[in-house]
Amino acid sequence: MTDIIHFTDFKSPFAYLAMEDAFRLEDESGQKIRWVHYTLEIPEFLGAVETRSENDWRKVKYAYMDARRLANRKGLTVLGPKKIFNSRPAGIGMTYAIEQDLLRPYASTVFERFFKRDLNVDVPDEIRRVLSDIGADVTGFDDWLTGDGLKRHEQERQEAIDMGVFGVPTFAIDGELFWGGDRIWMVEEKLKDLAG
Repeated sequence: MTDIIHFTDFKSPFAYLAMEDAFRLEDESGQKIRWVHYTLEIPEFLGAVETRSENDWRKVKYAYMDARRLANRKGLTVLGPKKIFNSRPAGIGMTYAIEQDLLRPYASTVFERFFKRDLNVDVPDEIRRVLSDIGADVTGFDDWLTGDGLKRHEQERQEAIDMGVFGVPTFAIDGELFWGGDRIWMVEEKLKDLAG
């Protein structure tokens, strides 16, 4: 059985733009894709806001300009966030949704609301509301958020680091990494090769 993992983060516009492709790849290949929330530590990835150089800011602004152009082609809205979010609560919420077989409505709702600035991915009450809105039983969410869900999130994030993941979206097929939405065609080719 091929091990396929999709590493995502709900605060990444490029992960949002890869979401439908990940769902399509699963449907077309018939392979189960395991979603892992690789919470990006933005200061490590793009530098701390207070110490970013002019060049760092140009890269950030360009990345969002590109994301908006790509989103427009897909009919999606991508508004840049007004602050740096710790998306761990949303990631832990994802594992809670997975446990109830609600990954797709959860991911779609969280990404869409966040990039329309209608959701704070770092506020547990807002994540609980999303779960409730998509039909999840939320009675155990608070315990999951600080207990088994948090533990699972941290273990999966460490697994990603150990595999060499450094950004999202990243796909791993039997340990081989493919980073970026513009590499999805490579993922498709790899899955076709494996299917024989």
